[in-house]
Amino acid sequence: MSTTAVQTDAGHDRTPARQGAEADSDRALMPRVDVSEDDTGITLTADLPGVAREQLELQVEGDTLRIEGRVDAAAPTGLEPVYAEVRLPRYRRSFTLSRELDASRIEAQLKDGVLRLRIPKQAHAQPRRIEVS
Repeated sequence: MSTTAVQTDAGHDRTPARQGAEADSDRALMPRVDVSEDDTGITLTADLPGVAREQLELQVEGDTLRIEGRVDAAAPTGLEPVYAEVRLPRYRRSFTLSRELDASRIEAQLKDGVLRLRIPKQAHAQPRRIEVS
């Protein structure tokens, strides 16, 4: 197993301190993520409860994979929440992908608030069997 396949961010907000509504709009929850690896690639599974497919954004820029999703936490008409554990309406997480992964062939599925990404390894990084004659 390669420990350099994916490196996660530390979860720290690297933006300067701001005040008021602008600071609140930039804050986000960090979703829990599991990463597993096999001979052909890695599978990344992220918990994104409340995020609809239309509110999910996946982006690869250079060697960075960014996951961002908005939660529609609007209360039903005529009701006002008295207690809410999720106060931030956005999830955000980023990962640094190793060069052995093929970011151009990422497959993504979102079902029941769970995002599953399959990131295959480059052909040269996959094991191959050599025939002996």
